[in-house]
Amino acid sequence: MTERQNRAPGRVKEVTSLSNPLVKEIKALALKKFRDREHAFMAEGLKLVLDALDAGWTIRTLVYAKAGRGNATIEKAAARTVAAGGLVLEVSEKVLSAITRRDNPQMVVGVFQQRYRPLADIRPANGDVWVALDRVRDPGNLGTIVRTVDAVGAAGVILVGDCTDPFSLETVRATMGSLFSVPLSRADEDAFLAWRKSFPGLAVGTHLKGSVDYRTLDYASGPVLLLMGNEQQGLPDRLAETCDQLVRIPQAGRADSLNLAVATGVMLYEIRRAALPSTPEAAP
Repeated sequence: MTERQNRAPGRVKEVTSLSNPLVKEIKALALKKFRDREHAFMAEGLKLVLDALDAGWTIRTLVYAKAGRGNATIEKAAARTVAAGGLVLEVSEKVLSAITRRDNPQMVVGVFQQRYRPLADIRPANGDVWVALDRVRDPGNLGTIVRTVDAVGAAGVILVGDCTDPFSLETVRATMGSLFSVPLSRADEDAFLAWRKSFPGLAVGTHLKGSVDYRTLDYASGPVLLLMGNEQQGLPDRLAETCDQLVRIPQAGRADSLNLAVATGVMLYEIRRAALPSTPEAAP
């Protein structure tokens, strides 16, 4: 894929066969091992493609359905792709369905280069909030957390250990475009703990053993590192021990726990409460 996509920009290529090598290579990105090998991923839908282009992500291939021919916005995206040195493929709906593995695919798919921020390059400043997720398993949870991080204006997400792939189609869809605005980093547990030692602010984690109500802490005195455990096991001992505070989210009902994405959202909105704009009063 890399060799083909590094060639000079050219005209739009029409593809109708499922056996076309380019189609096979793009389809393969549905599998993590191929995404990892190519350092690439798919974003489905014109909005996501435009979000990525506007945020400066490197596009390798733009694929659009024949029905999109003549659509000014799609043609502009195609022109931007060609100008960036990428390929543009006009395909049949059958090919687009095969690429996205959906019966009713959106009209546009972009193939982009993956992007991670090295952990060593993260130097938190006052007001920054970083979310560290330990072995998050569910693509929907990860995508929702990335979207929430974007919504509250937090700084980014650190994936600790063996997490679900943030560049899977399911996760990318769940971020609703926020993937392209939220810096991502990744590290194994040892590397993360080594980095955490130099973190200049408050490290807080939610934990069943937490004795402090999450609403009682002062989150405004410096950067905050929020540690969240995975869906099944919660925060492991080594990560819990590195927290300055272990907190709990009170519950009044019979549920024994909150969904990971919901719990992360509750925490983020409290941590960022002072930084969020007040809701305007409704007009009379």
